[in-house]
Amino acid sequence: MPGSQANESSPHLSRSLGPLMLWGLGVGYVISGMYFGWNLGLAEGGTLGLAIATLMIILLYVTFIFSYTELACSIPRAGGVFDYATRALGRDLGFVAGMAQIIEFVFAPPAIAAAIGAYFHIFFPQVPVHVIAVSAYFVFTILNIAGVRAAATFELVITLFAVFELLLFAGITLPHFEIANLRQNAFPNGWTGVWASIPFAIWFFLGLEGVANVAEETINPQKTILKGFSSALITLVILCILVFISSIGVAGWEAIVYPSRGATPSDSPLPLAMSEITGNSGLFYHLLISIGLMGLVASFHGIILAAGRATFEFGRVKYIPSALGKVNARFRTPANALVANMIIGILALLTGKTAEIITLACFGAVTLYLLSMISVLLLRKKEPQLDRPFKVPLYPVFPIVALVLSVICMIAMCTLYKKLSLIYFGILVVSYVWFHLFVKRKSDGQEKILRRDPAATG
Repeated sequence: MPGSQANESSPHLSRSLGPLMLWGLGVGYVISGMYFGWNLGLAEGGTLGLAIATLMIILLYVTFIFSYTELACSIPRAGGVFDYATRALGRDLGFVAGMAQIIEFVFAPPAIAAAIGAYFHIFFPQVPVHVIAVSAYFVFTILNIAGVRAAATFELVITLFAVFELLLFAGITLPHFEIANLRQNAFPNGWTGVWASIPFAIWFFLGLEGVANVAEETINPQKTILKGFSSALITLVILCILVFISSIGVAGWEAIVYPSRGATPSDSPLPLAMSEITGNSGLFYHLLISIGLMGLVASFHGIILAAGRATFEFGRVKYIPSALGKVNARFRTPANALVANMIIGILALLTGKTAEIITLACFGAVTLYLLSMISVLLLRKKEPQLDRPFKVPLYPVFPIVALVLSVICMIAMCTLYKKLSLIYFGILVVSYVWFHLFVKRKSDGQEKILRRDPAATG
């Protein structure tokens, strides 16, 4: 693969991440999904409809993450699914997988930045939301450029705060739990509601796969990645179930969707649940608002880190300008890729279309799941001799289950969001045409020259 190997004399990504850091990154990537967004699925499916969809998505992530870990341990590179799919499916589908990954990781942060701006605006109403959101982009991009260990340490600290806050929330709300609240209007739209709830259930776990993108910066990745992935997944499943039951159990699902009768759905389910107990004031209510911001910051900062590695790998193999595949000599981080992602993210943020941005990120994620599971199955046949420090349990059941569930999710999303699906697949088609006509043709021509005249490498 042209340009796939970094020059030995050039700076390399620094290996400094252990299992605890990977746990912090994995949980941090995802934890904002516990704080906002998921409750919108209740408006579609009610308690039972979203519960069924969430159980399906938990099964998807359990089977997917263990299958994906096999790939990450066998091919520990910063490109994640791009590298796995290229090896299993060839350069064309590898490019598609890489683009899907970039779309997921580049478009998720703007949505979270908007939520960060809205949270801060509560405390500083004189500062516009978009100013706070753009400022957050600059601050956390600079932190990521400063060094992966500093970035991962910060991520670990704020993730611990965010996990503590969710446990505190559950501790306050569970004594007020009543099972009758779970049964209240539990299945308002029948099985159609389950279908419509799927994207919101995905939001509970979106981004966990980003752990694989720091493989080149992980100490002993063949063992450490498994520990990081599995511990993060277990933590997130427990938190998901706790948050779901404790928040709805206080006063029913409608109380954490609609701030008042006839109001538009809210993106703040936990404060709404807490207000049923404490009112809109009090120590615990304000503590939830303050520390809840940590969950948003953890996911925002963490996904910026993963996005930088995905873009970096595309630059390293020269599928996009090679400057984006350079490692900063001083900080040993992909500074150019991080800055490029920030610029795209800010432009997306300023459109103000947060819901659409989230949905595009979900389309990218589901495409990643599909192609990576196909890669697991094909590499087992094509390269049985490949060193696999970890093998997915119950093979081939796990990758097949994850593949089938991914197909169901893609069908659901295309059915629900026809216009956005056309935009998403349009981006993939246009970028692939550009890749095929300009990038691939040029590199194929260079390979032919080298076969005829090996001295032409200079």
